[in-house]
Amino acid sequence: MNPPSHSAAALRCEGPRDGVFTMVISGRLDSSSTGGIWRQATRALASAGAASGVVDASGIDYCDGSGAALFVHLREQQHRAGGRLEIQGLRREFQGLLDGWEPGELTRLESRPPSGRHFAEEIGAATVDVWLDIRTLISFVGELSAALVNAALHPRGVRWRDVMQVAEAAGVNALPIVMLVSFLMGLIMAFQAAIPLRQFGAEIFVANLIALSMLRELGPLMTAIILAGRSGSAFAAEIGTMKVREEVDALKTMGLDPMRFLVVTRVIAAVVMTPLLTVFANLLGLMGGSVVMLSLGFPLITYFHQIQYAVTYGSLLGGLLKAFVFGILVAAIGCLRGLQTKTGATAVGESTTSAVVSGIILIAVTDGIFSVVYYYLGV
Repeated sequence: MNPPSHSAAALRCEGPRDGVFTMVISGRLDSSSTGGIWRQATRALASAGAASGVVDASGIDYCDGSGAALFVHLREQQHRAGGRLEIQGLRREFQGLLDGWEPGELTRLESRPPSGRHFAEEIGAATVDVWLDIRTLISFVGELSAALVNAALHPRGVRWRDVMQVAEAAGVNALPIVMLVSFLMGLIMAFQAAIPLRQFGAEIFVANLIALSMLRELGPLMTAIILAGRSGSAFAAEIGTMKVREEVDALKTMGLDPMRFLVVTRVIAAVVMTPLLTVFANLLGLMGGSVVMLSLGFPLITYFHQIQYAVTYGSLLGGLLKAFVFGILVAAIGCLRGLQTKTGATAVGESTTSAVVSGIILIAVTDGIFSVVYYYLGV
């Protein structure tokens, strides 16, 4: 059965008579028909120049938000001209769309200057935001620590299938880019170090530089930064999308802890995979340095023995300890920003950006703390 047809919108102007200009609008006012009537009515009201106007809307059989916007626009246009416009005969069910707008209200809103804050207010607001963020971070660390302890005491309660899936996505799939970047880092550092060391005939010590820098610093650091940009942002986007769709609230409603179901699995996967990726990063960095040493005329066995003399197990374990902590930071900050996602079209993108920026900053700060501690420990 075909839907009943509605008449198209029509406009008829009368007057002005005795200083009153009348417009008769009939038919259907919707998004497809209001545009043409809008232009005609605006021109007619402006050319009439009457102090008072009346819109006869008794012939309107349908009116949606676009039609209500037309009436508000005409009323504001007449108000700006110093006159008055009345809407008469509009059905009660359509009149509700206009009841929220008083004559002249739109003009006041448009003329209101944008609210601005002084420099001191900006500093205060930023300080409060930082303080609230720190409080949230401390609370999140406490909840996460309790959840991880509970997972260690009750390993059967951990969703190990989800852990394996996250480990594959965040760790195994990240292996090619980690290996490529680490190989290039070792290659570039070796070439850069060979130039000044050649002046002193100490090109052999390029091996020492590559080995120490990759195992103790660049291996875990570059791996963590890559995971922050790749996996941390993915964690924030996944949980943020769930937050926007109210799936996180649904878990709470069903009595399920989001910390256990969403955060713990990702943190465990990141903690396991980050040291493993760091081992591959160290290996590929040393291989990149070996390519340079071979090009300089040193045999591979000489490069290998020089690395053995330069590094100890403490250097390797110190770097892996960094990688362990970096893995916790990357996963935790990504999940935290995802849980902090607000509503709106840009909310997930803002959470993703915040996760990457916060993760890199925390990695740099933590790496500085490790450097100071290692220095005083003589490691």
